Amino acid sequence: MNINFEYDNVSASDRLEQLATDKISKLFDRYDFLVRADVFFKKENTSSPETGLICNIRLSAPGPRLFAEASNDTFETSIRESVSELERQLKKRKDKMKSH
Repeated sequence: MNINFEYDNVSASDRLEQLATDKISKLFDRYDFLVRADVFFKKENTSSPETGLICNIRLSAPGPRLFAEASNDTFETSIRESVSELERQLKKRKDKMKSH
């Protein structure tokens, strides 16, 4: 399991990395065809207080890369939403792999 972290306008945080690693490692355990994950934390100025802290997660697997992005008021919520979106994509990918 290889997870890379990048930060844009955000200071590096061991707590965020640990939270993301815990959530993503569950995906790696469930889907053995995953190769690598890239996690991007970004902070953007927005007019809404409910958005602005963005978590992008890109997974490398056979076929096209999987990508999810979420923008919320906390990174924890953004991580959770991104991982759940990737979970849906992975289920679809696995179903396609079974049918071939």
